[in-house]
Amino acid sequence: MNSKATILMVDDHPLFRKGIRQLIEMEEGLAIAGEAKNGEEALALAKVDEPDLILLDLNMQGMDGLGTLRALRAAGVNSRIIMLTVSDSEADVINCIKAGADGYLLKDMEPEDILEKIKEATMGKMAISEKLTQILASALRRPGNTVSDPSASLTSREYEILTRIAQGHSNKVIARDLDISDGTVKVHVKHILKKMDMKSRVEAAVWLVNRKSGHPG
Repeated sequence: MNSKATILMVDDHPLFRKGIRQLIEMEEGLAIAGEAKNGEEALALAKVDEPDLILLDLNMQGMDGLGTLRALRAAGVNSRIIMLTVSDSEADVINCIKAGADGYLLKDMEPEDILEKIKEATMGKMAISEKLTQILASALRRPGNTVSDPSASLTSREYEILTRIAQGHSNKVIARDLDISDGTVKVHVKHILKKMDMKSRVEAAVWLVNRKSGHPG
């Protein structure tokens, strides 16, 4: 595979952007599509460049990361969006995932771990800092978050695809394993999220992982 995954960095700290750029440029399969220092720039660049992945800071001057995330999704930007921030607040994690983020990474992770998660994200896998997975799982487990089983209306094929997403498989891998096209997998994922009333595959995957660990067998 010679095509590189393109990445748009959105962060108001030039020094941090420089560090991430150097990290990404060392990796053969990744390329920088552009840099934005605020939400407005991010929106403009994302529409033009259509990057594979957007790394989005949460605490920025002007439009913050959550506002930017919502604006990107409202504008129909389909890039995978990963929050890269210092905030490990449960509310921030939940709000971002519910608003359509595909992952949530903390800036205090080791640089090689950040790079590894970015590479996994470009392949369609979940990108969440280890210590946040538990936060997300327990928040989704709370009574009141799900009145009934949100997966009850899924077809057996949709449930099978949801299970594979929860195992960290990308659309490409799922398509290959099930002998269907990437496009068909995307349509299934869209239906799954709509039926489960969830905004992102990460939210759906964490829900399933948590359900299985809470209901052995």
